[in-house]
Amino acid sequence: MCGIVGYVGEENAVPYLINGLRKLEYRGYDSSGIVVGKMVNNKPVFELYKKAGKLTQLVGVLPKELAGTWGIGHTRWATHGMVTDTNAHPFLSNDGKIAVVHNGIIENFQTLRNALEKEGVKFASETDSEVIPNLVARFYKGDLLAAVRDALCNVIGTYALAITCVDDPNKIVVAKRGGPLVIGLADGAYYVASDVSAIVGNTSRVIYLEDGDIVEVTPAGLKFPKIENNDYAKRIEEITISAQETEKCGYDTYMEKEINEQPESIERAFAGRFDMEKATAKLSGFEDEIFQRTNKITAICAGSSYYSSLFGTSLIEKYARIPSYAEISSEFAFKNPIVGRDDVYIAVSQSGETADTRDAMTEIHEKGGKVFGICNVPSSTIARESDGGAFMHAGVEIAVASTKAFSNTIMIYYLLALKFARQRGMSKEDGAKFIQEILHQPALIRETLKNSKKMKALAKKYSKAKDFLFLGRGLMHPIAMEGALKLKEISYIHAEAFASGEIKHGPIALVNEKTPSVFLVPDDYTRDMVISNIKEIKARKGPVIAIGVEGDKDLESIVDEFVAVPKVENKDFYALPMLVLCQLFAFYMAKELGCDVDQPRNLAKSVTTR
Repeated sequence: MCGIVGYVGEENAVPYLINGLRKLEYRGYDSSGIVVGKMVNNKPVFELYKKAGKLTQLVGVLPKELAGTWGIGHTRWATHGMVTDTNAHPFLSNDGKIAVVHNGIIENFQTLRNALEKEGVKFASETDSEVIPNLVARFYKGDLLAAVRDALCNVIGTYALAITCVDDPNKIVVAKRGGPLVIGLADGAYYVASDVSAIVGNTSRVIYLEDGDIVEVTPAGLKFPKIENNDYAKRIEEITISAQETEKCGYDTYMEKEINEQPESIERAFAGRFDMEKATAKLSGFEDEIFQRTNKITAICAGSSYYSSLFGTSLIEKYARIPSYAEISSEFAFKNPIVGRDDVYIAVSQSGETADTRDAMTEIHEKGGKVFGICNVPSSTIARESDGGAFMHAGVEIAVASTKAFSNTIMIYYLLALKFARQRGMSKEDGAKFIQEILHQPALIRETLKNSKKMKALAKKYSKAKDFLFLGRGLMHPIAMEGALKLKEISYIHAEAFASGEIKHGPIALVNEKTPSVFLVPDDYTRDMVISNIKEIKARKGPVIAIGVEGDKDLESIVDEFVAVPKVENKDFYALPMLVLCQLFAFYMAKELGCDVDQPRNLAKSVTTR
């Protein structure tokens, strides 16, 4: 989950290292640090600076004249060890000659540490990562690439590594197993990063590393241990995102920008994916044959992807009549799952690097199952290891709390439900109507976003509340779960989500005059039952905020606060507009409380650790 950067070239490495870390702070912001290599009196030396806290803390201690032609940097999300200056990366070997930054988990670090300590190595930090520079130093005999290769033969775990040696100037060795890593190629310079967003603006050519890659990076080029891999020109790809996509573009925060980008991002999700003549969706990455014969679809996912998949699998089951389920990927392997020959699995991950979901994919593949991916990053591990799938096309999402990626996942599920339903009995006429509802979604979201001022006022009114309940029935239940998660993530207010019918089976004990309940109330078959649940809350003096449908005066008359979304023909298409109001409410609550909405405490965007 940590962010890694590196630079080798003719220019000063420091501006890139700092700007790159700034772009990667979404991956972790507990601490940061850099090592810069430079020549002093014709002798190579390292300068190391690291600091707990956000990147601004590090920048504050850097000398203004700091410069060097190569270097590595790191922004940390803490796993092993507290958030301290000492536990911040980079780490140096005992002799001060090897410097390392690491993203991942070294599972056998204690065994390695014990062995190194017996050899006289002294450890300063509590981290697993500090074993790496000392292990490399043990094997270093003038060839850094060979030393890294030999050292990693002893390592069990996941890693993305950038390693440099003061005795081997203008050289970085990078290695990948599990963690994402990319190399940017420019004239006379090479850039290393955990994410291409850190490289955008410096070069348009990149190589996405694959598991098992170990690469020596120097101004002269790249060198792989295996000779056949050194014809790396065929692996070079063009960056498809622009520098503007990584900027705030006039907004104060990335999250506000990304909430307001949803009409356009949703449009990208379905653009070019309709066969209007046949009234169906075109998702060529999901092969027709297996979905026509399968008797079970299971989504494997985590966090917001799990909630979107609860929605999506319910939608598929309703329209396509295929039994469909969502499983939390971190729990999946513990079930020793039964994988049938015709079972279909869908791995859902915004980053495409979620470690738990990747582990679940491995389990399924080992048992002979097929896994299709839904993710936002075409170069990601899940995208490459899937048997097919679809990209979200949400664009760059930098705020840690997902908004437009969640919405685009919902849109992909609408398309899948249409595709499978048309294969299994949905009429052409109904397919055409379904398409029209999808096409109407961007306009619906634009109209819903006009409620921003009202949601801001509600946030101000209820900002003193310490607890919230989010409730919905049917397809609105997972949307309520996502609404509660957003509030927890960025405002740190305790929020629970329940299916509305479950409120009387225990959770109603939480209701009092200081605990607001947010109800999602579409004008569908669940409406009257949800209103009964609202009355149960009101009978116990609980404040109720209802997100309903325009014109529902009866609902408005019984609740404390009413916010409406525009009416739709197909009642299963209220999810996205109601979701947007939940996002806005969480955003304004966090702002009212003075929270950092883009970088909430303890969280990171891409969960690459287990």
